[in-house]
Amino acid sequence: MPEAPALARLTTLRVGGPARSYVEATSAAELVAAVRAADGTGTPLLVLGGGSNLVVGDDGFDGTVVRVATRGVRVEQDACSGATVHVAAGESWDDLVARAVDEGWIGVEALSGIPGSVGATPIQNVGAYGQEVADTIASVRCWDRLANEHRTLAAADCGFGYRTSRFKQEPGRWVVLEVTFQLRLGDLGAPVQYAELARALGVQQGERAPARAVREAVLALRRGKGMVLDDADHDTWSAGSFFTNPVLDAPVARTLPADAPRWEQPDGRVKTSAAWLIEHAGFHRGFGNGRAGLSGKHTLALTNRGGASTRDLLEVAAEVQRGVEERYGVRLVNEPVLVGCTLPPSVPSAAPTS
Repeated sequence: MPEAPALARLTTLRVGGPARSYVEATSAAELVAAVRAADGTGTPLLVLGGGSNLVVGDDGFDGTVVRVATRGVRVEQDACSGATVHVAAGESWDDLVARAVDEGWIGVEALSGIPGSVGATPIQNVGAYGQEVADTIASVRCWDRLANEHRTLAAADCGFGYRTSRFKQEPGRWVVLEVTFQLRLGDLGAPVQYAELARALGVQQGERAPARAVREAVLALRRGKGMVLDDADHDTWSAGSFFTNPVLDAPVARTLPADAPRWEQPDGRVKTSAAWLIEHAGFHRGFGNGRAGLSGKHTLALTNRGGASTRDLLEVAAEVQRGVEERYGVRLVNEPVLVGCTLPPSVPSAAPTS
């Protein structure tokens, strides 16, 4: 068994203490065996993919960390049914998107530049720029720790919703082994649903553009917001968007200022912008405590400016959360998973002024 590294080396935020033990699984069989070994001895278990949606406490993890390093992509393709693509959980998500664009597989091009592994995407129902992985996932093959058996869940059984899924709602039960995508064939991407992306492409919402152009435009937009990982740029040392966009009951949404963004939901609720709430509560880009702070490019990203501890990061997050709640009565919810840490209560004070 390899020596347990500090988890800061395995996460995009680059914070977190050591694990008690560490296993790197390069096949589905090794992954299941490592999980069963931990479960058999009652050892706490953390299954780690790309580490891009994870905040680990400064004390680390007092258990076994199993890093998913599985590889493999199998493709079944024909002109009628499109491409059925079976992808091992440890594959890089953005590498898959790049290959999809190269191969003419349509439906994930707007999800370019998102860090992390394929196996993590159904857990969070990863989405951006008008696409979600739920749009193209056909099934997810898992190890069910509760039933102690392999299970393959059809998309309809995955409980997909906005940044959630059955896997997230039943934490610890499911270990994703493989994700199967059903993708259309062609050169034009899916209809562009996101206004900012449509403007960048010079098309109307609902129109289509070449998939390669969509990928390039998304990467450019994400780079402008510090959302494409760059070792040399501390503004990208983040877990992506730290807070989800709130989905509010209609009466609560009506209490927001008239210029607050609103997106009506099928169930009658209203989604609004976390970034708008943060900025209008007075938290500017770059707000922070020195070693940790909001990105200088985008207020939704909480960044490690170099040498930050988990505590440093979460103190900033808690201050932003409290300030938005005091100003608008909306409590922001963290998107990354917190392991061995919590958002601390912040010291009462007035929100900063812009």
